[in-house]
Amino acid sequence: MKLWKKNMLLVLMVVVISIAPLLMLPDAEYGGADGEAEDMITTLQPDYEPWFESFWEPPSGEIESLLFALQAAIGTGFIAYYIGYMVGKNKNKAVTNS
Repeated sequence: MKLWKKNMLLVLMVVVISIAPLLMLPDAEYGGADGEAEDMITTLQPDYEPWFESFWEPPSGEIESLLFALQAAIGTGFIAYYIGYMVGKNKNKAVTNS
């Protein structure tokens, strides 16, 4: 199987895995793990006090989402750069060895 066919198959699988839960459970709430963990901690230990507080709280949920998306984009950029660098390095090594 050619590389582009494998890649297209992987992309299709990612899309199916991402969309399947939304179609199977359309009315479900997809909350974050932070809220679930906090609820479980307060259920198990009602008198629990956190060790520290955040030194800065974003003014709104939208800004918090923006910062999270920015962090994800920067991380993706670093990973993509590294993969591209390694592919180029390997191609250059293959050309010089021929």
